[in-house]
Amino acid sequence: MALTITQIHPVFAGEVSGVDLTKPLSRDEAKMIDDGMNQYAVLVFRDQNISDEQQIAFTRNFGELEAKEKPGNIRKATESRLGAGISDLSNLTKDGKVISADDRQWFFKLGDRLWHSDSSYAVIPAKFSALSARAIPSWGGNTDFADMRAAYDALDDRTKAEVEDLICEHSLIFSRAAVGFTDLTPEEVANFKPVRQRLVRTHQATGRKSLFLSSHAGAIVGWTIPEARSYLRELTEHATQREFVYSHQWRQYDLVMWDNRATMHRAKRFDRNEVRDMRRTTLGGDRPTVEQAEAA
Repeated sequence: MALTITQIHPVFAGEVSGVDLTKPLSRDEAKMIDDGMNQYAVLVFRDQNISDEQQIAFTRNFGELEAKEKPGNIRKATESRLGAGISDLSNLTKDGKVISADDRQWFFKLGDRLWHSDSSYAVIPAKFSALSARAIPSWGGNTDFADMRAAYDALDDRTKAEVEDLICEHSLIFSRAAVGFTDLTPEEVANFKPVRQRLVRTHQATGRKSLFLSSHAGAIVGWTIPEARSYLRELTEHATQREFVYSHQWRQYDLVMWDNRATMHRAKRFDRNEVRDMRRTTLGGDRPTVEQAEAA
């Protein structure tokens, strides 16, 4: 069966069939998927019962994995239950038990329920992310995706001109504070130092412009904090209108890959007493969106 991609939302997102991700991709398959990412920004692969090694191999068809040293968590490497190259987005401890409701790692993870783009807090933000559902709860846990290209296109000309050259500051400190988590050590605060990103970015492959929004964004250079945050919230409300959002209802062994340069996403609530084992591979981008010399 040949690889095909079927659009599953009026604006973006496609479902891929005719490919087995437990096996190496052919050159033609990799190109079709890459082209599909440029067009749809989110691709869904059903019934892919893959290992961590197979997920890493699949992801590497489209670039290099993010650097290990990128500060994106409060979990120490010695506390991880997974190997190198795989991020643990589950609600499990190192020994496979459901994490306690009062664990600071759980509080930190709750920030993922806000709209965000992976690694927008890094000097070089992420390219693609691929998330594999190994075990899912009986209810909830959907992932919502918003098409930031369509959101940009829908702005009026005055707003497009206003946002064109704005620079935002992104940090995990901002997104975690938004859910009430401020229990960071001095070392973590230093690791999560804000970086600057353009508010409007142009996609390298397609030339399309998009809004580069994220809950990690907590300031606009040259603006007061209250004015900046109220404006970022206004833009986020615009960008996450129903017409721009695809909500993915997970099935076990789904793999969803998305382009962080063109989308935002968020996790939804689920029964935290049930296992939700989600594993992510992430490709690093190849350049900053803006010069960092004067970043805060």
